[in-house]
Amino acid sequence: MTDLSLVFSPLVPWPALALLSLVALALLAFSLYKGQRRALWRALALALFFLALANPMLLEAEREKEKSVVAVVLDESESQTLGGRARQVDMARRELEAALSRFPDLEPRFVTVGTEAEGTKLFAGLAKALADTPPERVGAAILVTDGLVHDIPAKPEALGFKAPLHALITGRAGERDRRLDLVETPHFGVVGKEVVMRLRVVDSPAQTGVAQGGGAEIVAKRDGAVIARRHARLGEIVEIPVAIEHGGPNVVELETPAVDGEITDVDNRGVVVVEGVRDRLKVLLVSGEPHQGERSWRNLLRADANVELVHFTILRPPDKLTGAPPSELSLIAFPTADLFGRRIKDFDLIIFDRYSSQTLLPSLYFENIANYVEGGGAFLAMVDADYATLRGLYYSPLTSILPARPDGEVYEQAFRPHVAKDGERHPVTRGLEGAKSTPPAWGEWFRQVDATLVKGQTLLSGANDKPLLVLSREGKGRVAMLLTDQLWLWARGYDGGGPHVDLTRRLAHWLLKEPELEEESLRATTSGRDIIVERQSLKDAPEPLIVTAPSGEKSEIAWAPKEPGLYRADISGAQMGLYHFDSGGLTALANVGPQNPREFREVASTEEKLRPLAEATGGTVRRLAPGGDERIVLPRLVEMRESSLYGGADWIGVKHGAATALKGVRTTPLALGLPALCALLGAAILVWTLEGRK
Repeated sequence: MTDLSLVFSPLVPWPALALLSLVALALLAFSLYKGQRRALWRALALALFFLALANPMLLEAEREKEKSVVAVVLDESESQTLGGRARQVDMARRELEAALSRFPDLEPRFVTVGTEAEGTKLFAGLAKALADTPPERVGAAILVTDGLVHDIPAKPEALGFKAPLHALITGRAGERDRRLDLVETPHFGVVGKEVVMRLRVVDSPAQTGVAQGGGAEIVAKRDGAVIARRHARLGEIVEIPVAIEHGGPNVVELETPAVDGEITDVDNRGVVVVEGVRDRLKVLLVSGEPHQGERSWRNLLRADANVELVHFTILRPPDKLTGAPPSELSLIAFPTADLFGRRIKDFDLIIFDRYSSQTLLPSLYFENIANYVEGGGAFLAMVDADYATLRGLYYSPLTSILPARPDGEVYEQAFRPHVAKDGERHPVTRGLEGAKSTPPAWGEWFRQVDATLVKGQTLLSGANDKPLLVLSREGKGRVAMLLTDQLWLWARGYDGGGPHVDLTRRLAHWLLKEPELEEESLRATTSGRDIIVERQSLKDAPEPLIVTAPSGEKSEIAWAPKEPGLYRADISGAQMGLYHFDSGGLTALANVGPQNPREFREVASTEEKLRPLAEATGGTVRRLAPGGDERIVLPRLVEMRESSLYGGADWIGVKHGAATALKGVRTTPLALGLPALCALLGAAILVWTLEGRK
């Protein structure tokens, strides 16, 4: 195809040529005014001269017709894995490739689109496929999808081209789906209090003709354990309170049973991760007598703004005789009845620092402390030499919860604490700074009560390899014992000090049941489509990991050692949804992708979402399998000129584009060369001859 056109390429700038033309016209007008008969011949010569300066050229452009681009977007999102839709997509791709190959002037471009956090974005994939294509080259866009698209433009102008959009819908007509709609779900909660989940069960009457108004059961689980069951009408908003029992992630599962004929039960479940935060940590610290380490504990606890500390120091035991009256020794009255009676459950942690079984507290209050621990409280005892005597706490009603029995001896010698065998694997003492050197790079202590472990684990050992730090579980609560009163030496930096801040922080978190400090635990965290599962255990070889995928498929994964007592398993490219992990009776949950993915909020295939946009472009929307079976019926492809309608009962149209590509250009000067020079010279000679005759 060749196009001819006349163009000008002046030898002087156009403004100069225009100025010269005006001067010539002025002289010509003056000549005509004077009545000079040869003025017209002069005008002819000047015209030829200015034509030569304008340099006219004949432009011959050789063009080649370009192929029309047909973009085929294949939906391979998570919802396309349901009900044989993936097979329909594969069959449609093969048939479209064969059909488009029969048109030599069509250029097919196939692009696949998966699931993103915001759902299925087919039109983003379409725009990417046509990013380097001029709008006039686009012949059509064909979408192979279930119709559940989450980035449909509001107007056809947003497509960026004027060509038909056709949608071939996978799935079957009349699919039934029931889903759990999470209306309002808090993501933070105060430990010890409740948060309220608001949700409803929605059926799909538009697809099935099933009327709303039936009933459905809703089951709520927290960290894998059932906490509530509710029966609600379809469409009714139900409120389910959930108690936040611990800090960190509290995984709440909400589900409703599947119904007969439902295409999938993936959207029958919802997952909410509620981060548990502590409002205020209430600590009761009772010091049996003034001593050097008392201020260290007080400063350590007061440094945390989240700690509400109640501290009492007994300045004079009842058996110590002095001449001073009690009113001069007591700053405030010791409210034993309130602290160890009515208000004992208000405290998250009770600490006894060098407190002996003195007559200040009746046995009833010690029993209250033991009951407080059995019911879920936390108790920390730091003892001195009195623990080895009959005045020690072990010979009080607290004996039922204390994990170390005194042997009646106190070591008064220099020693360096070191991590015991169990402590190497326990998260409270594992990895403490300076622990790996021999001896540990910690300062010395000088007093330790000799005791025998009766329950729990020894994390730190001291003089003669005797238990120094002991932890145990009692009923629902926890107890920690430090069989020395020398921790303050580390706080003062004596002999280089030691990791007293890390140790006490971890100790408090373990007592308060923080998940990351559990000695036997299973944790799972996600990063994109990757899952990291960690198993904390004091055992030599923990049980294998059983993985249950969102689809219900189970698999077993071996652990890889990471640190002493810590094992790890990695899962890459996980599918979206909730994963269940089990190891030795411990369970963990991990949700890949959004907590309630947009992709699964509705899964019944539909033609209605894409119909307005497709019809606005002259395109069509139809099902690939109109018969309801696995066999697909692909409409005929027809190439046609621009029209307002590009489809019929059994065919879809592709616009025949008029775009061309420039292959070459040839120019032929018209005012240069021998013919133009002869014409110009002839005109000049003619004018000169005529003027000479006059």
